[in-house]
Order: sequence, then C-alpha cells, then structure tokens
Amino acid sequence: MDWNHYRFRSLWPLTAPPATVYEVLERADDYPRWWRQVRQVTRLDETSGTIRIRSVLPYDMTFTAREVQRDPAAGVLETALSGDIEGWARWTVTPLGPGSLARYDQVVSVTKPLLRRLAVPGRPAFRANHALMMRSGRRGLARHLEAV
Repeated sequence: MDWNHYRFRSLWPLTAPPATVYEVLERADDYPRWWRQVRQVTRLDETSGTIRIRSVLPYDMTFTAREVQRDPAAGVLETALSGDIEGWARWTVTPLGPGSLARYDQVVSVTKPLLRRLAVPGRPAFRANHALMMRSGRRGLARHLEAV
C-alpha cells in the first residue's frame, strides 16, 4: 500500500438547482468567500490557478489546479493538481429531487515532504482533516447558495 496515496469522495446534497450549484463551483476564485479552509486562490491564466488550503491540522497545502474538463451540460468540472499534492479532482453536479447533489471525487498522492514522512502514523488524522474540510465546505456552500 502506498501510504501517500488517497482517494476521497464527498457527497453534498444541496437545495439549489444543479445549474446554480455548477455556476458557483466553476468560479474557484470565489471559494475563499464561502469555504473558509480555502485560504487563497491566485489565478494564473484562464484555465489554472494556485490554491492554498488549511483545515484543522497546522499545515498549509499549496497546489496548482489546471482545468481538464468543463462540461456544464453534464455538470462536470475536473482539474489536474500539482504541487503539495499530485493527481486530479472532479465535481459532478446532478439533480436530486428539487435540488442537486454535488459529488466531489479526488485521487491524489501527497508530495509535501513533512506529510510524506508522517504518512503511516498521520494517515488517520490526515483523512479526518480532509473530512472536516469537506463538511465545512458543504455547509459554507449551502449558506452561500441561500444568499444568492
């Protein structure tokens, strides 16, 4: 087993329609406004940017996200990630009753040296840290969608 490799899936049921959720998710520059663990997004060009995140544990992760797929009709946003993590992340937004379901899938390997050294003992804490970040993101997005 590669202790530095992670697969994550988060499911966010939301009351807003899929098109509205998709429009918010495709504006990564605005994530820090509603997702407090996304500390900074710096646009590099039309399809990429640098993102700095920090959840509960006392470390930042910085990576570049480059758009791979943007398909509003299918509700898919996918990015390639490089930096402190290497891999990909994908949002898929689909109808769910009167609202929508935002599914977040991520497959990454950690490259940040400190986290690699702590891979075995730290893995449960790293997974919990990610889960807390995603829970906070869902709550922040739900509040943001109610306000728009």
